[in-house]
Amino acid sequence: MKPLTIVAVSAGLGVPSSTRLLADRLAEATRQRAADGTARPVEVRVIELRDLATDIAHNMVTGFPSPALGEAIEAVTAADGLIAVTPIFTASYSGLFKSFFDVIDHTALTGKPVLIAATGGTARHSLALEHALRPLFAYLRAMVVPTAVYAASEDWGTGGSGPGGALTERVERAAEELAGLVRGSTGTPATHGADDLDDVVPFAEQLAALRAG
Repeated sequence: MKPLTIVAVSAGLGVPSSTRLLADRLAEATRQRAADGTARPVEVRVIELRDLATDIAHNMVTGFPSPALGEAIEAVTAADGLIAVTPIFTASYSGLFKSFFDVIDHTALTGKPVLIAATGGTARHSLALEHALRPLFAYLRAMVVPTAVYAASEDWGTGGSGPGGALTERVERAAEELAGLVRGSTGTPATHGADDLDDVVPFAEQLAALRAG
């Protein structure tokens, strides 16, 4: 049985990185929800763009990806669901994050279920998800889930990232939405909790229409 695949792209630069931490949490939450009620295996992979920075720069000027970058691009474009996480620099996504998606064919993400997320030092930058990331993936004709996840520095240190915390609730809601689209796009009914998300069904219908057209 072919597994469902979830790929998370992290554009964090530090080690350790709060961007990678958020990508890991979103990927695991999505994996759990996508696996609910089905025997179909779910595979998760996190791609660290910092490890591909030089390859991305070379691709920008030569037009040809290195083997490592080519394999990462293939993983992203072939995935059943994508999680895209960037740090916020100067009120927008990072240059590394944008450059990676610039070297992917602009039609390769058509109909792809995508969850967008970001990290930053202050909550004031959270709107970058709506004025920068969401338009980017809309241009690429991806199916972006309704809930975007932003984690400011205080979200990690005030209990917000623990059970019942605000960040945890956003992560779980977004993961549920992405899992619903991923399972819906492969013909597997999605399993939702008590707080069913009304937006998941319309998004799944849009996804089916895009792929049919």
